[in-house]
Amino acid sequence: MTSNICVLGGTGFVGTELITRLVRAGYWVRVPTRSPAHGQHLKVLSTVELVTANVHDPRTLGQLLAGMDAVVNLVGILNGSGRSSFRHVHTELAAKLIAAARGSKVRRLLQMSAAAADRERGPSRYLRSKGEAEALIRAAAAHLDFTIFRPSVIFGPRDSLTNRFAALLRLPAGFLPLARSQARFAPVYVGDVADAFVRALDDRGSFGETYELCGPEILTLEELVRTTAAVAQLPCRILRLPDVLGRLQGAALGLVPGKPFSLDNFRSLTIDSLCTRDGLARLGISPHSMMAVLPFYLGPFTAPSELDAARKTIEQ
Repeated sequence: MTSNICVLGGTGFVGTELITRLVRAGYWVRVPTRSPAHGQHLKVLSTVELVTANVHDPRTLGQLLAGMDAVVNLVGILNGSGRSSFRHVHTELAAKLIAAARGSKVRRLLQMSAAAADRERGPSRYLRSKGEAEALIRAAAAHLDFTIFRPSVIFGPRDSLTNRFAALLRLPAGFLPLARSQARFAPVYVGDVADAFVRALDDRGSFGETYELCGPEILTLEELVRTTAAVAQLPCRILRLPDVLGRLQGAALGLVPGKPFSLDNFRSLTIDSLCTRDGLARLGISPHSMMAVLPFYLGPFTAPSELDAARKTIEQ
């Protein structure tokens, strides 16, 4: 049985949910991070080792995997910038991880990808680089017992999806310009995604498999925004942008610090983020709907101190 796990990207939104579950299940977890301040919330967990490290350095990566039984790769970006390009963060890191795992004799790898990832037909650099990483991992099947996960957009407390829309709807602009408003998603709850990783970890039947992770509803981008607004009790005035203006919006906002939206994001929205096969059902997980979760953290009377209690309620 797997005992020791290294989780790359473990200090983020999905990583925090996953590591909490791994610790609860009795695993010992090593979490590398460039900035220890980003992982302070994990230090309260008894079997977590927070390590200051650059996972993109091959030698360091090999040291991090020493003594591990498995490695989880959650590292990902929605926009590239400078040296942190999609290829560097998604594709090249996957190649380094494969080599480090082989050198450290770690066979078990769980990889976070994305719905519609495709190295050849992906419309955006994001989706192509995720697809390239998948291809590298599958090509290393002789040395890896891998499992790949392809979620649609992920929601939950502290997400950058519904919380960002809620923040935008609170701005005094009066309306929200929305590109690709009819793009379709199957939003999946972060707890269900984390449970999928935990269930697959020691399941030999998941070796070499790819699991598409989707929630029970298919929503357009506009419907997703309106659902967020309804739960948070915020006004929702949407300005649907034609594609020519959506591209201009992506090009312009891609120059803004933090890149709230980019041309590559626009291109990702030209293809639906849906599942062709229910990966959660294959793992015995019943997905949560958005309306079963959103009121616990977006409701107008929900205080930040209630988030932990809300999470426990959702998980029951």
